[in-house]
Amino acid sequence: MLRTLRYAVALPLVMVLGTVLPCALQAEQPTSIQQILGEPKSYHLRRVTLHDTLRDVTLLDPYKLPNETVCYGAYLFCLEEKAATIPVAVLGLSGKPTIRDPEVEDGDHVEVSATIQAPSYRGYYLSFRGLKVVTEQEGIAQAVADRILPIIE
Repeated sequence: MLRTLRYAVALPLVMVLGTVLPCALQAEQPTSIQQILGEPKSYHLRRVTLHDTLRDVTLLDPYKLPNETVCYGAYLFCLEEKAATIPVAVLGLSGKPTIRDPEVEDGDHVEVSATIQAPSYRGYYLSFRGLKVVTEQEGIAQAVADRILPIIE
């Protein structure tokens, strides 16, 4: 009886894992930049994966956070697909002065995991002049990268 009960519990569990586990192991599908720019508010603070070409890498000067902590090694770049471009920020490291070269070069084909910041949500964005508060008039949709991987074809 106990053996039958074990099979009665184990068999449905194996069936569920057999269908759910392969789906969980699949990579996240990349999001189109065009989709994000078309509906930036629906992507606000959502994590997305982008696969595109990197352009215009620009190192930033150290900047201060609202709590006066200085961050070093930040940089900006644009991620470009056929018909659209989105600015991407790589935040600096806070604390001790650090020299950090960008992990990327102009023209690299990359996969970027990032959080989207839509315009008019009164948050912060990283600009050429450091950390800035977004105002209602600014229409900046920006991705903040937390992982950048090269795509080798």
